[in-house]
Amino acid sequence: MEAPAPGSPQEIECFQRLQQGLAGLYRELFPHPQKPRTVVVIPSLSLDADVLQKVTGAHHYEERMLCMLMLLRLPTTHVIYVTSQPIDPIIIDYALNLLPGIPVSHARKRLTLLSCHDASPIPLTQKLLDRPRLLRRLQDSIAERGSAHMSCFNVTNLERTLAVRLGIPLYACDPALIHLGSKTGSREIFAEAGVHMPEGFAGLRDVADLVDALTELKGQVPAIRRSVVKLNEGFSGDGNAVFSYEGAPSPGSLKPWLLQELPKRLRFEAENESWERFEAKFSEMGGIVERFIEHGIKRSPSVQCRIDPLGVGDIISTHDQVLGGPSEQVFLGCIFPADAEYRLEIQQVGKRVAEVLRQHGVIGRFGIDFVSVKQGDQWDHYAIEINLRKGGTTHPFMVLEFLTDGSYDPKTGLYLMPSGSPRFYYASDNVQSPLYQGLSPEDLIDISVMHQLHFHSTTQRGVVFHLIGALSEFGKLGLVCIAESAEQARVIYNDTVRILNQEAQHV
Repeated sequence: MEAPAPGSPQEIECFQRLQQGLAGLYRELFPHPQKPRTVVVIPSLSLDADVLQKVTGAHHYEERMLCMLMLLRLPTTHVIYVTSQPIDPIIIDYALNLLPGIPVSHARKRLTLLSCHDASPIPLTQKLLDRPRLLRRLQDSIAERGSAHMSCFNVTNLERTLAVRLGIPLYACDPALIHLGSKTGSREIFAEAGVHMPEGFAGLRDVADLVDALTELKGQVPAIRRSVVKLNEGFSGDGNAVFSYEGAPSPGSLKPWLLQELPKRLRFEAENESWERFEAKFSEMGGIVERFIEHGIKRSPSVQCRIDPLGVGDIISTHDQVLGGPSEQVFLGCIFPADAEYRLEIQQVGKRVAEVLRQHGVIGRFGIDFVSVKQGDQWDHYAIEINLRKGGTTHPFMVLEFLTDGSYDPKTGLYLMPSGSPRFYYASDNVQSPLYQGLSPEDLIDISVMHQLHFHSTTQRGVVFHLIGALSEFGKLGLVCIAESAEQARVIYNDTVRILNQEAQHV
């Protein structure tokens, strides 16, 4: 039967019918590790092409979801993993050798790797849809559709079309609800949940709206020093810019001054961004403006949540984000768990936001980011944005879950092993140096083994590498450093970077 046209009422109806079966699939299969199932992993970064261009080695970010190969520890699970470019077999071997208690040969028989052989900046899902023969091979690889589902990095209409073509449900937010995770949608959800957020304005459509909002924000908060301008669909902080009110005139002259000064004063988080490109993108996707939180003691924690197909919401982790960029808004990495002084507080705020999203029909994993400032002995938490997708804090926690037999304890905010001892990690997607360019995946693994950096299942500590494919060309890779304390995790991270630098200098 011919597939319905993308975006047509027939496709939407078919997708909704598939999604209705997800609850039964979840109820019947997920609690039973021995039952056969197929998981189709589509790690497509289906994001705005201009925004994605700002991410160094973007198509290698498809490798971040290789942590999903850990599902192969379930003895009858089949994983189908699709990428833009073939992944080096050494990287696959590295991932499979991390599997606890499963022979690599057994796991490999249950793994199907497919590639589009296309490194262009087009989203992976679009590449797959444009290749009918490859799509047919993917369809043929799914032995039983009644026990299969699709997992993605983020969801757009492209992923909905792919789910319908494959005839399997998607364990993620319905694309019809994805606007709730935009910068404007986030502020609307925060307002509905009654949680604290910076003063600001959402739903801005163009520069005229932006100037009006900056003017009104200054009127509301006369002492304001800076504001943040955010593209609705910015990624990892690269769609943000900061505006300074320094030297602003009286209210009566403010708007003409803003019109003149905005192009000159806006400071972009993304490298090599220009006013002309930013203005065009803002007029295309809209955005928000909000007060830049100024304070001496400031953190950027986040809460990760999951709403399952049965409508049950859980807090699954907290992190302190490691940020960089001109005003520290660009995601570089994360520390698990968030600081003990406030992690239970932000969990409570996260629950309120998750409940509102649940009422809207959202399912899957998502994160809520905060800016937290210390006032005396108390912390004030400002909700900043919602990411209705897998993010930079998702794969490190999944690595911890899959490699160990522990569990997250929401009462303490700690991850506890069966013995009761906790585990912590320091993770980064941005370990980068020109020195690393030319190092192959095999070189990295040799260095890891020589210096005993790799993760040890017996001690449940060590380093897990990701983004390995970006190493040789871009000098960039990711680390998840797991240990018995936050201090030890940071020591492992620092030692690993030091060793990589030494080894790269002495080739």
